[in-house]
Amino acid sequence: MDARLNYFASPTAGKALKHVMSAGKAIKDSPLPAATQELVALRVSQINGCAVCIDMHTKEAAAAGETPVRLNLVAAWREATVFTEAERAALELAEQGTRIADAAGGVTDEVWAYVAKHYDEEQLTALVVLVSFMNMANRLNVITQQPAGNYEPGQFH
Repeated sequence: MDARLNYFASPTAGKALKHVMSAGKAIKDSPLPAATQELVALRVSQINGCAVCIDMHTKEAAAAGETPVRLNLVAAWREATVFTEAERAALELAEQGTRIADAAGGVTDEVWAYVAKHYDEEQLTALVVLVSFMNMANRLNVITQQPAGNYEPGQFH
């Protein structure tokens, strides 16, 4: 499959994506645990059907030591016993924040309170920005049909 657009060849994309990559680095450097970041990025990408981001975040998580069992169970995290309560809260926020159109009203007060029990304000901020960031990245890739499968861990660092 060929992508509809080559972001690397576009001057406009180059200017915009420079800032996108900078935002991604700020999230990565936040106090939100790295494992949580990868799990959330993976789940948002699964919901949005973004193959290139699923490829990237699965490989980044594995390279950072995430287990195959946990990676394989992200899509069914509610029934899985391998995630912490904090991770489950983050995954629930990620789902509700991604499915805004499906969940009239967006993120419920109950889910927000659940997440706030596990993360401080700076981590919550990073989590909200991460969910929003991943939804944007997924849309950039899905709209242009960016191909997946060739990502190498650390490729964009």
